[in-house]
Amino acid sequence: MEDLAEYHGRISKRQAEEILTEAGRDGSYLIRDSASAAGSYCVCVLCDGWVYTYRVFKQKDGLWTIEVAPGMKERLFRNVGNLIAAFKFPDQGISVPLLYPVNRAK
Repeated sequence: MEDLAEYHGRISKRQAEEILTEAGRDGSYLIRDSASAAGSYCVCVLCDGWVYTYRVFKQKDGLWTIEVAPGMKERLFRNVGNLIAAFKFPDQGISVPLLYPVNRAK
C-alpha cells in the first residue's frame, strides 16, 4: 500500500474530508488506514461536496475487495492498484468514479 502516492496512512476521517474538500473536484480520492477495522483501509472520494468512504479489505487468500452498494456483485483484485483502476469507470457500485488521486505530501 505504501507505494501508492494516494495512500495517506494513518490520517483521520476528518483529515481525509479536509484534504478532499480542498481538492474540490468530484472524483478526487485518497486511501487511508481504517480507524475502526485494524488491517483494513478506506478509499475516500469526493462527490457533490460530500466525502464517501468505502472500506477495502485484504482477504485470507491475499485478494483485495471493496465494500460497494447493496446488490452489487463482490469483485476480487490481485492488488489495490488493480482495484483502483477498475473503479475509474461509472456504475461500479460507488458514488462516483475514482478519477483524481490526491497524493500525500512528501
